[in-house]
Amino acid sequence: MNYLAHAYLSFNQPELITGNLIADFVKGKKGLLAYTEGIQQGIRIHRAIDNFTDQHPVTARAKQFFRPSCGLYSGVFTDLVYDHFLATDPERFTNNSLYSFARYVYSQVDQRAGQLPPAFLQMFEHMQAYNWLYNYHSTDGISSSIRGVARRAKYLETDNSIVFAVFMEHYAALKKCYQDFFPELQAYVKGLLQTENR
Repeated sequence: MNYLAHAYLSFNQPELITGNLIADFVKGKKGLLAYTEGIQQGIRIHRAIDNFTDQHPVTARAKQFFRPSCGLYSGVFTDLVYDHFLATDPERFTNNSLYSFARYVYSQVDQRAGQLPPAFLQMFEHMQAYNWLYNYHSTDGISSSIRGVARRAKYLETDNSIVFAVFMEHYAALKKCYQDFFPELQAYVKGLLQTENR
């Protein structure tokens, strides 16, 4: 999953949000132990979310739409479009509540910035400046995100406009993948948290 889903699946708990967002920038057990228990839990939850998502048959179905145009990057773009459908899911967000949620996430991470990885903070600066979490709701925002991924991808040979065209062509089918998948993921994460917090 991408940043919005990781933040959302932290259930408004500040340290979980922080750990969930920085997890890709924290390496090994030593890196994990540098943080408070709450942030460590967020990092563990992030990794569990990624494993569950990558192994889920619905994600495999969604990746098939992207695989012909972007090969191994199909998972990255699937994660990205899942965030779009989460942002536009009327059962989870309105336009205003999405905007407020994005602001809340940024403020919670900002409060802990002094202890976070420099590489994450560099990325986070762009996330805030361009309000990624909010802008996932629009197709223009997803187009911009796809361009950003393509710019950073070392081995992606496909033009980013082709990836965006795939997204638009298969919009309804990809939305159905999100609808089939996300409730299962949310239930899984809630179960993990209940187990860990006993």
